[in-house]
Amino acid sequence: MKIKKIYYTKNFERKVRKLPSVLKSEIEKREQLFIEDPFNPTLKTHKLKSRLKNLWTFSISFKQRILFEFVNKNKVLFFDVGGHEIYD
Repeated sequence: MKIKKIYYTKNFERKVRKLPSVLKSEIEKREQLFIEDPFNPTLKTHKLKSRLKNLWTFSISFKQRILFEFVNKNKVLFFDVGGHEIYD
């Protein structure tokens, strides 16, 4: 499955702007992997549980993740980026 469109919340865009350029670069690389295959093993994509059960996450680095939702089969919405605090 290939992702055709990624939408971004204002919160996501604001947080990305504040990140160091090294991390922004890594996000761009991981986003390209995600577009080609959202379940690429490198991304460690997984569905969340409990109150976040409709959301998914994938890894940017050991500590950084992107929180997202599948809008449909090939469109996603990126909600947040950060460490484990994005699950709060």
